[in-house]
Amino acid sequence: MTQPPTPPTPTRATTGRRPAAVLIGFMGAGKSTVGRVLADRLGVDFIDTDVELVRRTGRSIPEIFESDGVEAFRTIEENVVTDVLDNHGGVVSLGGGAVTTPGVREALADQRVVYLRVTPERGYERVSGTDRPLLATADPAARYAELLAGRTAVYEAVSTFDVDADADPDTVADAVVVRLARELM
Repeated sequence: MTQPPTPPTPTRATTGRRPAAVLIGFMGAGKSTVGRVLADRLGVDFIDTDVELVRRTGRSIPEIFESDGVEAFRTIEENVVTDVLDNHGGVVSLGGGAVTTPGVREALADQRVVYLRVTPERGYERVSGTDRPLLATADPAARYAELLAGRTAVYEAVSTFDVDADADPDTVADAVVVRLARELM
């Protein structure tokens, strides 16, 4: 006896869902904090793909980096991000390095992508003292500035618009709402 075919995984084409906004930016830009405030302002759900990745794998991001390596982490991250983009209609926050993966950049092509731009000083101030594998160096502030400088062009290339994220989360979320309204006009 043959088994009935497995139904296809729902995608944007079949669910009709598209995120209201996708937040990108370097670590410390406030993507998760601003994302929650923005989702509240827009009356939609919020999902942080880093949190979703940890939930799905049952392991922390530093654990994955240490045991599996950066490439394996990026593959897992790409799978989570593309699934969330296909199935979540609210605000989505991506991990700071997600845009370094070609498959993620491709998945962002038809999204409303907001680059939360942060200065190296403000961003590092927000993440200093946290467990960030990429900053585990003798001079984490210099490493932060170096990585941010190296990713800025990618953030700019995939974003629909950028917003200054050095301000408090409410101010940043309000600026995003204003820009989203302009983009939808």
